[in-house]
Order: sequence, then C-alpha cells, then structure tokens
Amino acid sequence: MPFDSNGMTDQTRVNWRGVAGTFLEFFGARDHVVVPSASLVPAGDPTLLFTNAGMVQFKDVFLGREQRAYTRAATLQKCMRVQGKHNDLENVGPSPRHHTFFLMLGNFSFGDYFKREAIAYAWELVTRQYAIEPSRLIVTVHTSDDDAAAAWRAMEVPQARILRLGDPTNFWMMADVGPCGPTSELHYDWGPQHCSCHRPDCSVELDNGCLRWLEIWNLVFMQFDQHADGTRGQLPKPGVDTGMGLERISSVLQGVNDDYGTDLFAPLMDRLQRILGHTDRQREAQAVAYRVMADHGRAMTFLMADGVVPGNEGRNYVLRMIMRRAMRFGRAAGLTRSFLAELASTVTDAMGDAYPELRRQQSFIESAVRQEEERFAQTLTGGLQRLEELISGALAASRRELSGEEVFRLYDTFGFPVEMTRDIARERGLTIDEAGFARAMEAQRSRARAAQAFGGAGDDRRYAKVVRKGGSSEFVGYTKHAARARVVALFAGGEAISQADAGAEVEVILDRTPFYAESGGQVGDTGLVRAATGAAEVLETHRPVSGVIVHRCRVTTGRLRVGQPVRAEIDSPRRWDIMRNHTATHLLHQALREVVGEHARQAGSLVAVDRLRFDFVHLAALTPQQRDAVERRVNEQILADLPVRARWMSYAEATRLGAMALFGEKYGDRVRVISIGGYSRELCGGTHLSRTGQMGLFKITAEGGVAAGVRRIEAVTGRGAYELVSKHASILDALSKELNAEPEALLGRIKRLEDRVAELERQLRTQLRDRAVDADHTLDREDGLKVRSSMVAFSDPGQLRTFADGLRRAAGDRVLAVVGSESTGQVVVLSSDPAIHAGRFVEALTKRHGGGGGGHDKMGQGGVKDPSVVRALVKDVVTASVLDDLITAARKSA
Repeated sequence: MPFDSNGMTDQTRVNWRGVAGTFLEFFGARDHVVVPSASLVPAGDPTLLFTNAGMVQFKDVFLGREQRAYTRAATLQKCMRVQGKHNDLENVGPSPRHHTFFLMLGNFSFGDYFKREAIAYAWELVTRQYAIEPSRLIVTVHTSDDDAAAAWRAMEVPQARILRLGDPTNFWMMADVGPCGPTSELHYDWGPQHCSCHRPDCSVELDNGCLRWLEIWNLVFMQFDQHADGTRGQLPKPGVDTGMGLERISSVLQGVNDDYGTDLFAPLMDRLQRILGHTDRQREAQAVAYRVMADHGRAMTFLMADGVVPGNEGRNYVLRMIMRRAMRFGRAAGLTRSFLAELASTVTDAMGDAYPELRRQQSFIESAVRQEEERFAQTLTGGLQRLEELISGALAASRRELSGEEVFRLYDTFGFPVEMTRDIARERGLTIDEAGFARAMEAQRSRARAAQAFGGAGDDRRYAKVVRKGGSSEFVGYTKHAARARVVALFAGGEAISQADAGAEVEVILDRTPFYAESGGQVGDTGLVRAATGAAEVLETHRPVSGVIVHRCRVTTGRLRVGQPVRAEIDSPRRWDIMRNHTATHLLHQALREVVGEHARQAGSLVAVDRLRFDFVHLAALTPQQRDAVERRVNEQILADLPVRARWMSYAEATRLGAMALFGEKYGDRVRVISIGGYSRELCGGTHLSRTGQMGLFKITAEGGVAAGVRRIEAVTGRGAYELVSKHASILDALSKELNAEPEALLGRIKRLEDRVAELERQLRTQLRDRAVDADHTLDREDGLKVRSSMVAFSDPGQLRTFADGLRRAAGDRVLAVVGSESTGQVVVLSSDPAIHAGRFVEALTKRHGGGGGGHDKMGQGGVKDPSVVRALVKDVVTASVLDDLITAARKSA
C-alpha cells in the first residue's frame, strides 16, 4: 500500500505519507475497506465538474441506488474545488490554507455505525495516534444535534469546548441536490500568538478566517437527501462521511501554521525560489504568488494525469484557466520564461511513488504544459496591456466596474479567463460587470454548450424504488442472446402501470435480461420481448441506476402485464457487429499506446453497430506513417486469432495485473477484466468476441482533432470493413478502366495528367494576358487614370483575374481594370490607383445592376444575378458621369 506507515520512525511518521498511512491503517484495523482514490473526473455524475469530496464516489450508495460488498470504507481522495458551490479559487494565494487541488482523508459508514462511533474514532485517532494535545482541540456541532454533543461529552471533552453553531458552518451539502446532513467539526487552536483578527473575543464561533483556528476534520452525518424543490427526505440508511484535509493535518503534525510550509508543498516552493533566483526575504515578500503557482502547478499536474487537457469548454477550460492564472502570477513575480513544466516535474518527483499515474504520464504532461505556455505567451502581453488600458480608463472616469462586454472581449480575443481579469481588477480596487459578462458568454454557442454539459442530471427515483423493492435486473447477455424472464415493472409517461396494450410506448423492467444497457460508449441492444399475451419491440436499452436495466419498447401485438413470464431476444446479428467494434477499440487503444506513446489513453468512445469512434489524448495529428502502423498492428492481432477472455476479480487484483482503468468510468469492488491474448488487458463491462479472428478486418476511415489535446479515430470492422474495401476496389477498378492503366500505375498516370493540366493552364493564362491587350472599352482621363473594361465568355474566376491583370499591365500606371463574365455574371476589378479602393468600387458598380461584391484596395470581386446586364455594366465604367459617381463612392469608403 503506497501510504503504509509500518517501519517508519516517529520522525518520518509525520511526513505526509506517514500521516496518510496512519489514518488508513487506523480505520483498516477497524474493519474499514481502504478504497483507492477515484479519478478527479467524476464517473457518471453530470452534476459535478470535478470530484470535490471523498464521498463523491459513494454518492449512489448513500442514495440507496448502489450496494457495495462492505459497509465501512476509508479513502485518501484526490479533490478539486475550483467552480460551483465549493469554489476555493479566490482564496488560493492570500490564504495559507486554501487550495484548488487537495487530498482528503475520510472514513465512511453506509448504514453501519453513526454519530457515537464516528466521534469516538475521530477522538482516538487525533489524540492517541496523532498525539495532538486534547486541550488544543475545539469541537462544533449543529444547534439541533444533541446526539453529537452527547457523544463528544462521552469522550470527556469539556462542555466549554463544544460549540453549537447553525447551518452556515455545521450543515453540509455536496451540491444543490443530493445527500446532506448536520456536521461536527474539529478545530485546532494554534494559540493566541497566531491570532490574525486581533479581536478580544476571538473564537471559532466568529468564523472570520482568523489564523489562530484551523478546522482539521469535518464529520458529516448523512441523514437527508436534498431535493431540487428544496425539500429534504430521509436517506434510506443514515451514514457517516468524514473529511480531513491531508494538507491541514500535516501542518499541525509538522508544526507549521501554513499548508505551504509542509512537505506537501516545500519541494514546489523551493523549486520556484530557484527558478526565480529569490532570496528568502524576496520569497516571503512574494508569498501570494508563490502559493498560487505552487497550488496551481500541483492541480494542473494531477488533472492532466487524470486525462484532462487545456481547452475552451468544461473541465478543459478550468485547467487552462488555472494554468494561465499561475502564468500571470509568475510574470508578476518576475518570471520571464516558462516554468510550469518544471513544477510538473517537481510534483512527479515528490508524489510519483504514491501516484504512479504521474510517472506514467510525465512526458506527455510536461510536453502539453510547454505547448500551453507557448500558446499563452503569444497573447499574454497584448492581453495585459489591453486590460491595463481598461482599468486606467475606468479609474480616470471614476468608475469602479469594468464593462462585462469588454471583459468578454479580453477572454475571446486574448484567451484571458474571467477569473484572471477579476483578480487583477480586484487588486486595483475594481469589480467587473458579472451580469454583462454572463450575457456575452451566453451569446457564444461553444460556451453555452459547455454550460449545458454540466447542467445537472434529473434525479428520477422511480427506478431506485424498484431496487429497494427487490426488483433488480440480472444481466445474462454475456453468454446468452435470449432468455426467459419475468416482467418486474412497467412505466409509461413516468408513471407505474400494470399493463401496456398494442401501440403503447412503455419502459419494461425484467428480472433477468440478455439486453445490454447502453454504457461505457457501447450502444444498447434492440430486439423483442415475447409473452403469451403479446409482443413488444425493444427500441433502446439503458441503465438509469445501478441494478436496473430499462427496455424502451413499443408493444406491437396484444399486451404485456406486470408479473407475467416473457422471452427476451436480442437482435443477434446487430450484437455481433457491436462486439466486433468493441473488441476493436481495445486493440486500437493498445496499438495507439505502442505507436504514439503511453499517454495516448482513451478520452471517450462510441461503439455502434456500423462503426466505432475512439477519442484519445494526443497533442498532434497522426502522421500517415503512424496511422498505417496503428491499423497494421490491429490487423496483426486479428490475424493472430487471439483468445478474448473475461474474468471477474477485485479492483485491487485487476490493477496489480496491469489492467487499464479508464478515467471517468465508475468501477465497483469487483470488476470485469477483458484480456486479449497477452496483447491487451482492460477493465470493461461491455460485450466482446471470443476470438479476435471473428472481427475479420479493421479499417480506419478518419482521424482528426475534437478538442485541444484530444484526437479522434473513426473505423469500421467486419461487414462494414468489407463493404468499405469493396467500395474502394470498385472505384479503383473504374479509374483503371477510365485511365487505361493497371491499379499499380494509376498514381503515375494521374501525376502526369496533373502536370499536363498545370502546363495547359499556364499556357492559357499567357494567352489570356496576350489577348487582353485590347480592351472592349477604354477611357483615359485627364487626371492620368486609365480605365479598361471588357466582357468575356469564360467563367473561371482565376481566368477572369488573369485577363484583368493583362488589361492592367498593358495600360501602364494608375489603371482601373474591369472584367465581367457574360456566362456567370461574375465581375473582377483591379486597381493600381492608390486613391481608388477596388473592393469598394466593385461593390458600388455591381450594386447599380442588382448585385454585390467587395474586396481589398487592389482587387475586388462581385457579381450580378442576371448575366445579361454585364454588357451594360462594362460600358458604365467608361461613361464619365457614372465613373465619377463610382470613384466618389470608392474614395468615400476608403
């Protein structure tokens, strides 16, 4: 176990790994299962951008939607708090105790022990294992929580050290909806010499951020479920969720009243001092900047190790924002070069043994960081200059607020996150027009999409009730394509019904089913449900909560009733196509890691009937050679006819065997591991072939970018690949016949034809210029302007420009050349007169004849709807009165 403290001396036991190890060992010895940290990217929870607390991975357990093999757990969870309800961003830097990324120790009870035992455990760990002096501890409980107060008194905590506080401090909610309950907090008293509020009545109760008091542990007693309508219901089983910040408890045990002085941050702070070349006094003077850079550098590294890359939407935007905020503070501290990659390296050196994903992704992380720093460096100078102009203008006008529209333009033009603008404005005593900025952002579609992506999920409790009543669905589709089952429940229009008649669309829940529910990127099965009284077509299958598979059906004949036996049959040929594509994604994943690097991990997928889509982390487009190599490696494994085997095992055993777990996926205590020979091993709940040879063939159809640092491959297998190859063969055969060449000679033949066409086009341009010596209409004005205009029969825009260029060259200096096509109505204007803007001239000219156009000062292009007016148009150009008007229009617009 990476945090095992066995064998450590008393001195090493207080380093951060020893502190964490002591906690996990303490609860492990008390029948708690030590559960690995979940990814920073929450699995299956659209209400959260990031995992922001230890209980996030247990949310469905508290809600009764999911059951685990254990009722007690302990974790050291990676957390990120940077947006939404729990947002510590603005406190990072000024505060020595706040962070965007942090590590949260926690113990959990799922309907097992409750307040009395949780408080006893907390007191024993803190006062005995960590040996913190009890007189240094203050506890708080909710004003209504007599049980918690009594439990603390049972630990012989003096009544004077048990404070009763209200909802703002002692009622916890993970989000606007979900599990919640009263809390009890442990606070450490650093002593009056650390008081920063300088109030005679200084106390924890003031909750004013005084540095004398440090909250080290929060015990949340999960009793309620907060609903969207503001009401609270009782959770099926009350539980315990505690959270102890590793950074804070380490600061107490290491005797430093500053998280950034602990060994969790010391390597980063020291590295920054070396990069900046600061003395200790200079470092102290720049404490805020040091904290921001250290915190954000650590957060950046862990986010990227969990598959997040800088971008413009959602999580990717948050990562880019904190990176750019760190860069801005670095610049303010005197840095003139890139430095974040060095911080990433320091994080990996310090924490890579405990978090091996940091070492695995080190090369990619540092490369991606350098790329982002280079990108931002190109715009930072201009952005800061523009922001300074806005601030100076506001101050000169005695305004205390920056326009939301201007703040948005800073973001849109320079990539300035609003958080950075807000920081700088606050430093100058200004605020920003938040509402105006929000309106501008709403108008931008990409930002609107990002907002929708994390807008919250509907919390439908219908299915959870089915589970609680024992109506779960057993999936038998790994080995069966048909099965006998019983109808457990029917829903129509959101309401439970007892029967559904022909023509009705209904949701059917069976006690056992071969239908795979859409998940993990794999589409759900379709097929039929047959009963003695009727039949239904299964249109789609999904899993709204753990343990329930919902079949969306249309009753085709007769009726279906709750409780009756049925036969469930999937569309078997369709399933085979899906299995081919799914097994192919595993081969593709491994092939990409071999060809482009281990960082090329899955960032999303679609396993459909007719194709597969695979998103992966990579900074550049695949070269043709890489694409060919990936495709070849996949097909080599198909030809090898490797066995595909599925095994159920514990998550810990799977990771020991090297099975790849996908970030953003949610795994239980027992996981299914798909092994393809000795080539690939992944955690996966999808349906697969039994041998790779059943896939037949794999062909990549497209490769491109979908987001910053994320590429996408689309491919086909089996029947789809055969059809693609057959189509390409037919096209190749047709080309061979058309060009009278064998397939092997086609490229040479096409190249010779391209060369011939290029030569003919060159000759044509020469002839056009030669023919353009004599214009249809000419006018030499006394002011020296020479006007030439002609109507031609050809329609190619390039030929029109060439002809106009010939007219201009033949006439000499200060020429206005106009050419119109009698076949298409296109018009080209070239001007070598500095006073006449060609784009404005063609706009005015074509407008007279019902058309339009534009362009730059030397060349304009346009056209008219009716080509028959071109003859009159080219005459207009040499009509003195008309020409004067056109020149005036051009000059006025110049």
